[in-house]
Order: sequence, then structure tokens, then C-alpha cells
Amino acid sequence: MAGTVMHRSHVPIQEWFWAAYLVATHTPGISALQLQRQLGIGSYDTAWHMLHRLRKGMVNESRTRLQGLIEADETHVGGPAKGKTGRGVAAAKDKTLVAGTVEVLAYTDQENRRKERAGRVRLQVIQDASETSIGAFVRANVEPGSRLRTDGWKGYSDTALKGYKHSVRIIGSPERSHRRAPHIHRVFSNLKTWLNGTHHGVEPKYLQSYLDEYVFRFNRRMTPMAAFQTLLGISLRRDPLTMDQLRSGG
Repeated sequence: MAGTVMHRSHVPIQEWFWAAYLVATHTPGISALQLQRQLGIGSYDTAWHMLHRLRKGMVNESRTRLQGLIEADETHVGGPAKGKTGRGVAAAKDKTLVAGTVEVLAYTDQENRRKERAGRVRLQVIQDASETSIGAFVRANVEPGSRLRTDGWKGYSDTALKGYKHSVRIIGSPERSHRRAPHIHRVFSNLKTWLNGTHHGVEPKYLQSYLDEYVFRFNRRMTPMAAFQTLLGISLRRDPLTMDQLRSGG
């Protein structure tokens, strides 16, 4: 356990394995309160600490970037933000702006019709929807040369997307956005349902950890047992984290 996310934990290693199994395979996810009850842990803080350590173990720092055809967009998590509309709403204290990209995979159905489905996804908290923030997010998560579908927002400028092929799909109205970019909007919709349903909302400073869990689970949704094995493998390679680091959102 030394030198891993389980470093200096007083929780027995078999309970860490059980916690990792529950987190990786439980379909709707699991909250700290549920984990406390499942494992019979006396302290809620201990269960919370375990969950956040495991979430840090869900990010493989050597993971490959998305490639091919990509849908990219942003959404606001939290709220409501009174008196503000549009992408500038991220400045409100109870709103957090989240950028997202998802691979779009083509296949042919049984009637020989071309269909699309979502592949891997990436989600990240960003400060604003400027070309600087969007460009940094795209470069960190999408392989150069890939083709991006966006809604024409000015943040997806030629400067931000230099080195990428850009396909603009003008939305026209928010009601049509799910038709133009169905895959990333389905990701956003399911993310918000999960945050509100399983976790009953999340404080902004902890949001990235929850995004990391959602991405991990989404990208391994077809292989829950492989997800369990992967989580154990990554967790053993990640540096230890103290309670103070976790409490500060680090």
C-alpha cells in the first residue's frame, strides 16, 4: 500500500479492493454514504476519503488522446445562476463550465444503414469558453489531425483549433443542439443526471474528481470487470494523497 493512493490508510487492504470493485462495477455509481454502509465503515469521512483517492486513481496519466471524428462542446454544471444567460454564465459562483469531447464511431446496422455511436469521452473544468481555454483543452485531449464538429462558437476559432480539421454545425437555437451534436449532448445530459441522482450535487472544487470518475466509467461501460482491474492497476501507480489535499480539491 505504501507509495500508492492507499498510502498510510488504516483501512484493511481487502476493504480497499472491495471498494474499488463497487466503484468500478456498480452501474449507477456509489456515494460515500453508500460505500460507508456497504463496507460497514464507522466514519463517513473515511469512506469519502477512500472514494476520492480511488477517483484520483481513475486517471491514467499516459492515456492516449481521442482521435478521428470528434464532437466538442461545453456545458454548465450547477446553478441556477440568476440574471445571466449564455456562455458567460460560467462567471456565476454557483455555475461551473465543463468542456467535453467525444469520439464519434461509425458502423453499419443489420439493414446496411450507416449509424453513429459514442466512443471514448473526455471532460474537464475550464475557466471560460475563450479560444485560449478551449484550445488548451482540445490540444490536451484530442490527437492533432482529427476532425472536430462544433456549433460555431467563436471560442472554436482557427487559432484554437490549429492543426485540426474543423466542421461547423450551426445550431440556431438551444432546442436544436441535441440534433446537431447528439453524442456530446447525451454525455452532458447523463452526467448531470448522475451527479444529481447518485451524488445529489457536487461542490465546484470537487467537480473535476467526479468528472474523472464519470469518464472512467463511461469509457469502460461495456467491460465492468476490466474496469475493476484497470482501477487497481492505476491506483497502485498514483502518488499518495492526504486528506488536506483532497479537501482543497487538489
